[in-house]
Amino acid sequence: MKRELPLAITAAIGVFMILSFFVPHQAVSVPADFLQASAIIVVAFGYVLGGANVLRVNFDGIYKRQPDWPYKILLLAGLIVTFAIGAIDGVEQHGGFLDQGTRSKWIYDNLYSPMSATMFSLLAFFIASAAFRAFRIRTVEAGLLALAALLVMLGRVPVGDLATHWLPAPARLGAIQDWIMNVPQNAAKRAILIGAALGVMATGLRVILGIERSYLSGEE
Repeated sequence: MKRELPLAITAAIGVFMILSFFVPHQAVSVPADFLQASAIIVVAFGYVLGGANVLRVNFDGIYKRQPDWPYKILLLAGLIVTFAIGAIDGVEQHGGFLDQGTRSKWIYDNLYSPMSATMFSLLAFFIASAAFRAFRIRTVEAGLLALAALLVMLGRVPVGDLATHWLPAPARLGAIQDWIMNVPQNAAKRAILIGAALGVMATGLRVILGIERSYLSGEE
C-alpha cells in the first residue's frame, strides 16, 4: 500500500490534468487550476528548502574551516542581507520590492547585474575554447559545421558586410548568416524540440502508468 497509493494518486492527477486540456467544463477546469496553484506553492516551499540547505552546507563548511570558507562567509552574508532587504522592501512597497528607488532595485542594478555580466564575459573564453575543440575538421559534417559557424560569426559583425558590400545583397555575409539561422538552424532546433517534447510525453506516460517509479525512494 505504501507504493500503490502514491502511484494511484500520481496516475489520477496526471490523467485529470490531461483531461483539463480537452474538456472545457468547470468541473474539470476549476480543480485543474487549483492543482496548478498548489504546485506553485509546493515549488515555493522548494525554494525555501533550497535556501535552508545552502545555509546548512555553508555554515558546516565555515565551522570545519574548509579551504574556501571565507567565500562561504561572503555568500551567506550576501544571501542574508539581500533576503532581509527584499523582505523589508516588499512590506514597505506592498510587494513591489523591485520598483525604482528601492534598495532591492539598487542591489540588483549595481551588484547583481555587473556580477552576472562578469560571469558571462568569463564564460566567453570557455565557449571559445570549446568551439576550438568542437570545430576540428575530421569529417565532412564537422567541416560543414565549422563553415556555418564561420559564416554566422562573420555575418554578425559589421566587418562581414563591409568585406562583401560589393556583392549582390543575397550573397553578402549578413544575408547568408540570416539564411543559415532562419532555415537550417531553425529546422534543426525545431526537430530537437519535437524530440524533447516526445521524450517528455513518453516520460509522463511512464509515470502515469506506474512504469517509471524512480521518484519513489529511487525504486526503478
